[in-house]
Amino acid sequence: MTIRVLGCSGSIAKDCRTTAFLLDDDILIDAGTGVGDLELTELACIDHILVSHSHLDHVLGIPLLADSVMRRRTGRPPIQVHALPETLAVLKNHLFNDQLWPDFTRIPSKDKPVLELVPLQIGQVLTLGRQQRAIEVLPAAHSVPAVGYAVRGPGGDWVYTGDTGPNPALWQALQGRRVSHLVIEIAFPESEHLLAKDAGHHCPSSLAAELKQVSGDLTLMLTHVKPGEMEAVKADLADRLPGTPFQMLVSGQCISLGN
Repeated sequence: MTIRVLGCSGSIAKDCRTTAFLLDDDILIDAGTGVGDLELTELACIDHILVSHSHLDHVLGIPLLADSVMRRRTGRPPIQVHALPETLAVLKNHLFNDQLWPDFTRIPSKDKPVLELVPLQIGQVLTLGRQQRAIEVLPAAHSVPAVGYAVRGPGGDWVYTGDTGPNPALWQALQGRRVSHLVIEIAFPESEHLLAKDAGHHCPSSLAAELKQVSGDLTLMLTHVKPGEMEAVKADLADRLPGTPFQMLVSGQCISLGN
């Protein structure tokens, strides 16, 4: 089981692609600009998209993917877009509304569309993909309704928090389970801690406080830093997380979770 990091930036600039992870070759977890690095044949293999929340940097790949692969998926079931009902309502009303973008939940036909919107709920465990991967929906705490995901692997769970600020419900959900990888966001340096709080994101001080909840041997991976802020974030983290090993995710990175 492999998770490929297609994008892990909080916005765009040269070599900065927004959040998207590819599980195996048929499940997307979020669909930011990083989706555009996939070959057309790879795009056509995607059968499921798990969306953490409705913000543009996590969903803008969905309409473009649908347009690209529609003619290559004739006769196949629709791509299932899984998200909270509130998130699906935003996609339906403000994206697939035949104004901002064609409604690919009715194209090429109402009976056989290229996309299907599928609601989920926090705590639900989905079994998806050709490899029947078990994926749990986790709580997130953001400025809009949001979730994270835990992909169950043989050596423990790969946990993606989604966009989130301080989130006691997440640590409660993870109690007593083995986590092999924790992918948690940090969007802003400490100089912008007030903006981070208002926007429902982490800065170094809030992240350091959250990580006091983490125990056990896991790989800590940080994502969603805004372009141009990486060095400031690293410096701030060096002061607040001395001795704590972590990785900054990079686009193109592959994370192996065993079979």
